[in-house]
Amino acid sequence: MNYTDVSKAIELIKMFNTIIIHRHSSPDGDAIGSQIGLRDALKANFPNKRIYAVGDNPGRYSFVEDSVMDDIGDETYQGALAILLDMGSAHLVSDDRYQLAQKTIRIDHHQYVENFADLELVDTSFESCAGLVAHLCMEWGLVVPRDSAKALYTGMVTDSGRFRYDSTSARTFRIASFLMEQGFDANDIYTNLYQDDLKMIQLRASFVLRIQLTKHGVAYIYTDRAIADSLDASMFTLSRGMVNTMSEIKGVNTWVNFTESPEGVLCELRSKTQNINKIAVKYGGGGHIKASGAMVKDKAEAMAMLDDLDKMQIGEQ
Repeated sequence: MNYTDVSKAIELIKMFNTIIIHRHSSPDGDAIGSQIGLRDALKANFPNKRIYAVGDNPGRYSFVEDSVMDDIGDETYQGALAILLDMGSAHLVSDDRYQLAQKTIRIDHHQYVENFADLELVDTSFESCAGLVAHLCMEWGLVVPRDSAKALYTGMVTDSGRFRYDSTSARTFRIASFLMEQGFDANDIYTNLYQDDLKMIQLRASFVLRIQLTKHGVAYIYTDRAIADSLDASMFTLSRGMVNTMSEIKGVNTWVNFTESPEGVLCELRSKTQNINKIAVKYGGGGHIKASGAMVKDKAEAMAMLDDLDKMQIGEQ
């Protein structure tokens, strides 16, 4: 990402009277936080523009204020600018009508997979898309109102693992400080993020009991379709929501959560020390160096992925 592209982006934002903001489907806190944060910042700075946020339901991140998605017709995209947030591949965009827009901008922090927007603002050094959006707002000299700052901070907290992941930098804290100066109560965020009802705690405990280890110390959980169907939880909760039940096992540096779904096997890969992104890409997925995902066709392919991860532990790959 270079200064010229940053300047082009704000010029496009100023040029268009209709702006439609997309993010990836089955959103996490970063996707919702960056989307709502950018929408509210643009509304505050450009009150005469029509600015929308679209996509599937925010799910457990519905606690982010004013996160109900807008219902707009196809005609709204005529002569509009679409901004795409927090996705490395086009197939991940929630609501593919962005292709109807006159111009598109992508703002993202994932490892490169493909270009699919007219202007690409991609910087993998950011811990979160929300952090990148906040940085851009600061660079553009925009006012960031309280609710916008709170949403962006939510995205930063979730994608940095509460500022624990090694993508967290001094810049992360400078941006977080700027956002907190806008006057929101961070305790509201943490209460919604990290307090669960008894049912969710019991679900997590059942996953812990099913953890297995490969020969060379990769932790994994495999949830077949019968188990998945018996659990009263979304696929997002069963896959991405449960992957980090394995994150604090002593001596385990890499872990993966497999979940059978109607479309295939969802694979959530994580590592403390290794580039597991290349394994995700091999199987048609992507993401970050140490946090990636993919969808494979069946258990056999999932076990092949697990074998590749196991070999990484002894330097065979």
